[in-house]
Amino acid sequence: MKIWVLLLLVAAVSTKRFTKCELVRTLKAAGMDDFFSVKHLLYLIFTYLIGMYTEHYGIFQINNRRWCSDGKFPGKKDCPFTCNQLFSLQNSIDCAKIIVQKLGMTPWKGWRYECWGQDVSKYVAGCGV
Repeated sequence: MKIWVLLLLVAAVSTKRFTKCELVRTLKAAGMDDFFSVKHLLYLIFTYLIGMYTEHYGIFQINNRRWCSDGKFPGKKDCPFTCNQLFSLQNSIDCAKIIVQKLGMTPWKGWRYECWGQDVSKYVAGCGV
């Protein structure tokens, strides 16, 4: 019981909440604009982050079939992380960079069907970018 409480406490302490603009600045500082427009990434995050998928991990909802390993789909994965490691923002950023380098934004179906070619500047409005 004490270990469970300790794990919950550690998880609660290590969780970082971002305002929209803090997240924009964090993604820009991590070089995400060099890979794909931060405003499109924010669209993806704000539209699809809310537990829509059970087989997608981290802030960018990265799929476990090709990109990360959770034991359900054997084989080599393109990102060097387990799926649970994608709950680290830095690991998610690093994996998203790999995905965008290989395939652009097309692996994210929501982006492909609803965002591609749309004006999504409202997602970074007021953040000075």
